[in-house]
Amino acid sequence: MDLPPLYRIRQRFDVTTVADVAAAVRDEFSKFDWRDKIRPGQSVAVGVGSRGTHDLRVLAASTVACLKSRGLKPFVIPAMGSHGGGTAEGQAQVLAELGITRETVGAPIVSSMDVASLGRSDSGAEVYFAKDALDADHIVVINRVKPHTAFRAEVESGLCKILAVGCGRQKGAANMHRYELGKTIVPAARLIMQQASVLCGLAVTENALGGIHSLKLAKPEEFPALDSEFLKTAWTLLPKLPVEDLDILLVDEMGKNVSGAGMDPNVIGFWRREGGPRRPDYRILIVLDLTPHSHGNATGIGMADLTTRRVVDRIDWEATYLNAFTSGVLRSARMPIPVENDKLAVETALYRTPNPGGIRMVRIVNTGELESFWATAAVASELKAQKNITVDDVACELKFSHDGRLLSMID
Repeated sequence: MDLPPLYRIRQRFDVTTVADVAAAVRDEFSKFDWRDKIRPGQSVAVGVGSRGTHDLRVLAASTVACLKSRGLKPFVIPAMGSHGGGTAEGQAQVLAELGITRETVGAPIVSSMDVASLGRSDSGAEVYFAKDALDADHIVVINRVKPHTAFRAEVESGLCKILAVGCGRQKGAANMHRYELGKTIVPAARLIMQQASVLCGLAVTENALGGIHSLKLAKPEEFPALDSEFLKTAWTLLPKLPVEDLDILLVDEMGKNVSGAGMDPNVIGFWRREGGPRRPDYRILIVLDLTPHSHGNATGIGMADLTTRRVVDRIDWEATYLNAFTSGVLRSARMPIPVENDKLAVETALYRTPNPGGIRMVRIVNTGELESFWATAAVASELKAQKNITVDDVACELKFSHDGRLLSMID
């Protein structure tokens, strides 16, 4: 079968970046009002999530250093719900792979799945919270603020969510997801603030290339307002494909380090995860690989139409099902049609396209890397006139290895 050539497309995004992240964190802590809040020698649980936030190690290490400079004794806890297979060992490993170890951040890593119930929030949800954090004198959380992959609300992913869901570990996260998250996480976070000594939270936003765009240290009572403010900023920075209609979207890789949903529904279409209008309308979605950092957790694979035997062989179904059950999005663990290799996957999708000569196809590395992508002539010709987009004049051919694996098109 003849395969269509692809043109490289480059998008220009707002790449405003915090030049010195460590210095910015120190500056935020220097402005914080510590009066009557702390005493030397007190312990502080620092909650760190599983998302691959840019400079997460620097954010965590700088936070630890600032706390230690005030005579406090910080330790780091995983704040990641059911991730890492829902085990203490798995969550510590996730942090280590993100560069968060005792040696790199200057504080012990304390990983446990033990939680305690704090009662019910105003939304009716029972709230569970990390027991080791409750046993500490104070709690600090670090999180990226961004649009969530499963709901729309005034407050989505951010400081409130890492308190209400991440620090609830597997049991708490699963219980939170039984309710409508958009109406549950803020009341749950407020209940936690009433019953635990939450000292502060460090919120960050990222630009389209994953760099730290902005950061701010907030008092607990400021969490909802800061989450809302930073969410508006995050929406303006969110990278997307500049095309609404495709026959085929070819995704080189998906994974938990790319998006909590494996692939960001805000890029591939919210309808693939939650239903609703087909906007954008990418009719056939192919996933070719699962990132090693996912450790077999293929949650989100259910949003694809076609995948490869390689992906199937890498899936840890127990971890995938646990994540799907915890999130409440059971369809995220459904299996798309698996084919033997990348070449056959592309050919199968092309066969299903009624107009191969005018095929509208885009290839991306993953949903988090959209500065460059590749598109067929039908798409490329439309994009040439768009602002902040450059289209290469020379097309590239899709090339495969002897065993049918699609080769990279990156120089």
